[in-house]
Amino acid sequence: MKYQKFVVQGMTCINCKTKVEEVLNSFQEVNDVDVDLKSGIVGFKTPEFLSLSSIQKKLGTKYSIQGVKNGKYKIKELYPLFLILVYVGLGAAFLQLPTYTISGYMIDFMGLFFIVFSFFKFLDYKSFPESFATYDPLSKRVAFYGWLYPFLETALGLSFLFRYKIFLALWITLIVLSITTIGVITSLKSKNKIQCACLGTVLNLPMTEATLIENLIMIIMALSMLFGNTY
Repeated sequence: MKYQKFVVQGMTCINCKTKVEEVLNSFQEVNDVDVDLKSGIVGFKTPEFLSLSSIQKKLGTKYSIQGVKNGKYKIKELYPLFLILVYVGLGAAFLQLPTYTISGYMIDFMGLFFIVFSFFKFLDYKSFPESFATYDPLSKRVAFYGWLYPFLETALGLSFLFRYKIFLALWITLIVLSITTIGVITSLKSKNKIQCACLGTVLNLPMTEATLIENLIMIIMALSMLFGNTY
């Protein structure tokens, strides 16, 4: 199966979204239709790519179709994640004033990272465990772990920011993120389009290489402090 994506311009309400979904589902070969009303991005699975003209004909003149370049729209979809990481990085630098150490910066970065990311998970707490279980190996097997995870992130964030039990927090971070990273790599290899739960379910972020890089940065930080004894 191939994944086809394009932009539908002219959608203004939930009825528009429903109309586009109905049109796409009318093609027998189309599966797993995903329509994002805000961005206009539409995607679905199909054995062979459909011509945009055939879709446009069924949609009528109210909507117009525009092809997308995956790289461009991948960046657009991940903009909230990039923006949050910039703020976390700047916040960690600010907390290091007036003095500055690399280890101190990494600890503050990890603390803010966990606090901010847990905040977004709590915004739609009821939906998070199900989304998280689509790729996290432990959450797939132990449902309670998905419910616990946002609280675990909050505890780790506070531990780093208040410099409490840093050694234990680093090991927990290493174990937890290593497990999740295994799931992320598996999902990326399968090329299935799933939602990344790193910022909960309020922000509809796709699972991409950015999620993997984000986890690896945290793992590298934890390893460098654990084995460099810089905490």
